[in-house]
This record gives sequence, structure tokens and C-alpha cells, in this order.
Amino acid sequence: MRLRIEFTTEPFDLDELPQHALVTREAVAGAPLDAVDVGPFGTSAEGPSDAVLAAVDTVLRRALAAGATRVSLQLSTLATREEGERHGRAD
Repeated sequence: MRLRIEFTTEPFDLDELPQHALVTREAVAGAPLDAVDVGPFGTSAEGPSDAVLAAVDTVLRRALAAGATRVSLQLSTLATREEGERHGRAD
């Protein structure tokens, strides 16, 4: 199974990158994930379920340790090509 993680850490600081945002972005960038997209108000990545779930644990722990007061996280399943073909889609 493939998963997609999307997350945002708070509090926001428009003047400089907060430490909690920096450490979580580094955690995702260093994980064996695909399609990593780092934006000014959130980060997303995809990968095999074990890698994504391990990254979720790391992101949450590092964000809190670095001063985050909130982590908004969305986790979604992604259909693999084989699953799409079984269901009549060629995703």
C-alpha cells in the first residue's frame, strides 16, 4: 500500500522559518519517500506505507521537541497501478 502525508506545523512565523518547520522538513527529506513537496505553509510526500508511517512518527516527535504547538496532519491511501487496473482504471 502507498500512502500520502500532508502536514503543517504551528505557530507560523512569516519572518523566518521556525525551528519546528525546519526539523520536520529535514525529517521528510531524509526519509525514503517519493514526491516530496515542501511549501511555505505545508509539506507533503508519498511512499510505501512503512516508510510513510515511520516518517509520521519522526515528524510528530521532532515537531513537538522543536516547539510546535500544533501539527495538522492528513494521511491518505493511494491506489497503486495494479490496484487501478483491477478496478478498471489505469491511474
